[in-house]
Amino acid sequence: MAWKTRAWTLIDRPDGLPKREHFALHDFDDPPLCEAEVRVRNLWLTVGPAMRVRMSAQTRGYLPPFALGRPMEGWAIGEVVASKTQALAEGDLVMHQHGLRDYSQGPAAGFEKLPKPGPPPHHYLNALGSTGYTAYVGLLHIGEPRPGETMFVSGAAGAVGSTAVQIGKALGLTVVGSAGGETKRRLLLDLGADAAIDYRSPGPLTEKLAAAAPQGIDIYIDNVGGEHLDAALAAARPHARFAMSGMISSYNRDQARDVMHHLNRIVTQRIRLQGYLPFADHVEGLGPFREQMWSWIEAGRVRPLQTIWDGLEHVPTVIEELFAGGFTGKPLIRI
Repeated sequence: MAWKTRAWTLIDRPDGLPKREHFALHDFDDPPLCEAEVRVRNLWLTVGPAMRVRMSAQTRGYLPPFALGRPMEGWAIGEVVASKTQALAEGDLVMHQHGLRDYSQGPAAGFEKLPKPGPPPHHYLNALGSTGYTAYVGLLHIGEPRPGETMFVSGAAGAVGSTAVQIGKALGLTVVGSAGGETKRRLLLDLGADAAIDYRSPGPLTEKLAAAAPQGIDIYIDNVGGEHLDAALAAARPHARFAMSGMISSYNRDQARDVMHHLNRIVTQRIRLQGYLPFADHVEGLGPFREQMWSWIEAGRVRPLQTIWDGLEHVPTVIEELFAGGFTGKPLIRI
């Protein structure tokens, strides 16, 4: 038996911000299942900043570029509709990275079974998935928070950033967040941030951060890079820890345009900067993280932020909005 799948493809590589014309929705023929394979009807999809790197012809990242004309990959949640393995049965909920399409199939080893009953499935694409785990690993494993310390979060109204803000408050830190626009700034205060910066308002970011954290910062969760990283260096206290999870400010332009004025403080303040990939470096901690995160969610100490779109056809619009800074929290597509 052969099936068809509707999947989004990249048909042209963007120079700058991705636009609707860079993508096309195509039908693909899927072969019959082989032994140890499953077929999944996708229920939820998402997109993330790392996808922009894969849209380039060459990447310096850990994943290869998207192939033109072929189905794009991304995180998804779905229900098993056919199985040739005892590991997964029809009706099981699974998480996988064969998203941006209505059906996915492949070796069962690439699909993680989710608990039923359990948390709402879409949480695994946000606070209980790579989004939440990125914030958690950056803060707990690299930031190594200590009582009374101050944390600065860039991109703080985004998916990872908003989660980091709330984890920081759950741990008793003083939290300063940065986001673009007054609406997002107020959102950060509503999430519990002690101070919030609108980086788009007039004035140097270094001065805004100095006013928001006059005693300096001990932990920096970096989702942005560029000017935010430079401001964090300027505000860093001795032995500050920087967790580097993203550089979205440079994804759509030449990194050479970033001008750094405070790199010398890495030496003088003895700052530790560490990049990380949570699923590559800390996969063994995923189970305990999910237990802790779900307890925070149930207690109301973490409120996952998300913007939901209905329909597979909206994928290019969601990608455009993501890189134009139009979202708060995690963008999710329900199909």
